[in-house]
Order: sequence, then C-alpha cells, then structure tokens
Amino acid sequence: MKGMGWMVLGVFLQASLLGQGDISMTREAYISTFADLAMKEMVRVGIPASITLAQGCLESNNGNSTLATKGNNHFGIKCHDWSGRTIHHDDDHRNECFRAYNSAYESYMDHSQFLTTKTRYAGLFELNPHDYRGWAKGLKQAGYATASNYATLLIRIIEENELYRYDLLVLEGGVGEGIDSTSFTTEHGYMTSRDILINNKVEYIVVVPGDNPESLRNELGLYKNELYRYNNLYKGAKLVPGQMIYLQPKRSKAARGNEIHVVQEGQTMYDISQMYAISLKHLYRRNLMTEGEQPLAGEKVYLRKKKREPILKLEPLEEEHGEDEMEFRFDN
Repeated sequence: MKGMGWMVLGVFLQASLLGQGDISMTREAYISTFADLAMKEMVRVGIPASITLAQGCLESNNGNSTLATKGNNHFGIKCHDWSGRTIHHDDDHRNECFRAYNSAYESYMDHSQFLTTKTRYAGLFELNPHDYRGWAKGLKQAGYATASNYATLLIRIIEENELYRYDLLVLEGGVGEGIDSTSFTTEHGYMTSRDILINNKVEYIVVVPGDNPESLRNELGLYKNELYRYNNLYKGAKLVPGQMIYLQPKRSKAARGNEIHVVQEGQTMYDISQMYAISLKHLYRRNLMTEGEQPLAGEKVYLRKKKREPILKLEPLEEEHGEDEMEFRFDN
C-alpha cells in the first residue's frame, strides 16, 4: 500500500532518535526526518511542505511532546469525529481527548485528511502554493489553534529554518530525488501504473472496465471513504468506464477562464461539478439553489462568482383619487 515504506522509515527514525533515554530530537533532526514526507503530501494534497513541517515542529515540540511520544500525534488534532485510538492530555482544558496513531506517518496522513476535508480550511487551497504566510494566517483565522500568535510562530519557524525551500523544491519538480522509490512510484506519489490527471488543480483518474470504489481505494492506497466523499458517491455505487474519479477534494470554484457553464440537455449539477472539479455544495451555493435542485437546459450556471439575487421591481400603485375627486375640509 502507498506509504508503507514511509511508515517503516518514520517509525525507525523516531524510535532511534527518541528511544535513547532522555535524548531529545532537535529541530534540525525533526525537519530532516519528516521533510520528504511533508513534500510528498504537498504533491498529493497541496498543503505547503513548509506549513506541514512548521506545524509539526510547533505542535509536537520537535517530536518530543507527550502527544507525539506516547500517541504519535504530531499536529495536536483532537478527537472530533474520530473513532480510532485516543490519548488524553491537558491543553486548553484538563484531560482533553486527542487522536492517537500507530505511527508518525499516520499522523501526517491524518493531518492532510483533516485540512482537506474541513470546510473552514477550503479557502486556504485557493492561495498560491508558495504563500506560506497566507497559509499561516489562514490557519489561525480558521481556528486551528487558540494561541493569538499562532501565525507568527509558524512564520518564524519557516523563515528561521528556511522551510520554504521545500515548497520550491516541490514546485520546481525536484521531489523524488534521493527518496525511497517504494514511496514514489509515480510522479504524483500513487503506487499505480495508470495515468494520474489534473483538473482545476485536483488529481483524478479515468475509470476503466473492472474498476469499483473498493478496488481503486486499495490500488491507490486511499482512506476508506475518500473516493465516496470526493465524488459524491453513495456506498455500492457502480462506476462507468470513462467516468472521472477525483482523488482529492474538489475546489470551491472553477479554474480561471471558466466563469459560466451553459447547461446542456440532460446535464445535472453533479455532472457540472465533476466536469469542472467544483465541490457540489459550493456549486449550489454559488447559484442560489437548494441541494437536489436541477438546472434547465440553456440555463447559466455560475462557476466562479456568486449569482446575484434577482432585483424585485415594484410597479407604481394606481392613485385612488383623481384630481377632480380630491376632498377638502374647511374649519368653521
């Protein structure tokens, strides 16, 4: 499965650095250990490697925190909507519930999953991929942490350790050099021979005969419900050859140049959502439609801007009395 080599490597390195009495991992060692994994996740889901590393350094105290050493939790993610192992630790309140993982690798995967599936972080993925300052401020504004100086701390870690270099390495196509080939068997990090395509900065594959959601999940090493959620599929859905299946969350709006779509006969909002890699929920919101409502052929569907509310024009009321009907009253 994708990432198995990373799981072994991460566990080995963490054990070798943290399992020797009171020896603590330095920030330099932490960055060196997890930089390649952070870059891999930047390629896969679009979170800047600099942000992932800075959050890991800050939230886990460079891998030395209780949450990291006892629960492999490197990002301080709490138990919201979580059915896996847990660990309790004092944070904003006493004995709070945090997620626990079998390895640091799983923590990094869940961090990506957490940011890409929570609506409040969706706007971050519209930023330039090298805008680490925007990401840091956006994480704070979205409520990732309660510390008032959270963004400042992340930016300081990034700039003091030049973590932006890892973003540039990804953007320049340098990821993969010197990395274990078992972890990167394709340009996009999936252990598959099929083509990984891009639409609106979202990765997708094209269904071939014999594909089903479970076979694709196993082949691509995805989480259990990722394909269903990213493609608005119901459990047991049948896939059709030629169908586009997204491997990442769709965007909140279409790519530049795709402002409006004119609906063709038989097209649904789901079809348009898949065509432009726009979240179905955001597509409905942009067009002031209720979920489940379908457009008519020839109707315009807005893909980037929000449709304006119709302006109600009030017709002038007819006067109840003409000039010759006006009444006068005189006081004696």
